[in-house]
Amino acid sequence: MYADILLDKNKDAIMMRQIKKSFTVVFVLLLATKTVCHSQKVLSIEEAIATALKNNYSIQLSKNDSAVAALDFSYRNAAFIPRINGTIGGNYNNNNQKQKFADNTERKLNDIRSNNYNASVQLNWVVFDGLKMFATRDKLAEFVKLGELGIKQQVVNTIAEVINNYYAIVKQKQQIKALQEQISLSEERVKLAQYKLDIGVGAKPDVLQSKVDLNAQKAAYLGQETLMAQLREQLNQVMNIEPHSTYLVGDSIDINNNILLGDIQENMENHNLDLLIAKKNIDISKIILRERKADRFPTVSFNSGYSFSRTNNQATVNPFQPLFSRNFGRNIGFSITVPILNNFTTKRLIKQSELDIQYQQLFFQNQKSLLELSVLNAYKDYQLQKKALALEEENILLAKENVDIVFQVYKLNSTTLIQLKEAQNSLLDAHTRLINARYNTKLAETELLRLNGDLVK
Repeated sequence: MYADILLDKNKDAIMMRQIKKSFTVVFVLLLATKTVCHSQKVLSIEEAIATALKNNYSIQLSKNDSAVAALDFSYRNAAFIPRINGTIGGNYNNNNQKQKFADNTERKLNDIRSNNYNASVQLNWVVFDGLKMFATRDKLAEFVKLGELGIKQQVVNTIAEVINNYYAIVKQKQQIKALQEQISLSEERVKLAQYKLDIGVGAKPDVLQSKVDLNAQKAAYLGQETLMAQLREQLNQVMNIEPHSTYLVGDSIDINNNILLGDIQENMENHNLDLLIAKKNIDISKIILRERKADRFPTVSFNSGYSFSRTNNQATVNPFQPLFSRNFGRNIGFSITVPILNNFTTKRLIKQSELDIQYQQLFFQNQKSLLELSVLNAYKDYQLQKKALALEEENILLAKENVDIVFQVYKLNSTTLIQLKEAQNSLLDAHTRLINARYNTKLAETELLRLNGDLVK
């Protein structure tokens, strides 16, 4: 009896020492984690999006394309302005001349030097070209709007990419945290198995298997750390910041549970940027058709100019040729160019423009059909992930309670190591499913908002 009491006291003493060691290890880990957290900046999702919108290469390229369209639009009224050209020239001559007239007289003179200067300013103003200049001006305005839509589309896609990448890192962070909990349980399991072996109530295989499981979890932990580092580099590339930049991310994944399918479908045609761009291409094609049809009409131009010429001859063979001549003055007039036949080029271009309008309209309808399908599928996925998330939030509580019970029973030597290991695996699987459900719900939410164009206002 006294031996049993002494054995129980030894058990309690050993258990207390193990608990104190465990608390010491946990305290040191928490302290180290706190120190690292203070040394690194926490990057919020808003900061990540702002950085990407400032630095992202794809957005900068879209802005450059839009700037070209804006530059063209700034000269939109150039077609209404007359063209003015100035010319100036001079000639210096040194000639030998010989002339024979009808009365058989001849005149011959060598080394005749002369010079000629001329200058002119010509104005040409197209006053009517079948209203083509108005269509060109309208087309440039539409290209500016198309460029703005292109920038907005790239912004929306970049924001979606940042959100998905950012929360992928958060997901890995949560997965690492779950593995840390498993490692702590496995370490306690190794200690408990070793303790049982030391007092003669355990088995060596239990100790070995516990150590094998612990090492496997540590290896999985290293793999998750590497994967998180890779995801961080992907986010760095999207934000266009220095590679190997380190920062902390948030701990949670916020979910919007109030997205309604009716709201998405109602606003889809007026908000989705793919459809808006397709509509704008239809408008541009119609304006191009107006330009082509304008080529059928006559072109009326107003012409005016001022000219000056001066000729100075040192000598002349012909007595009627002046030694000095000067001419200057202005002219004014108009011209009408009527297209009669140009190898049916205008007719061909009009047909091409009409076919392009039909193509753009069919493309719009196809995009709309594909978008409706994408929205339906994304919303079904969103609903599925929300339900899965609710189930996994319940499952994690059950799995934690199960591990606590089995662990306590294992301490009393009333269950096997296999049952404890299964409980641990069930808890890890529950953690993984819960984390995946949160992340997948966020992906579905982001895709819905991207399709509706609501990621940016």
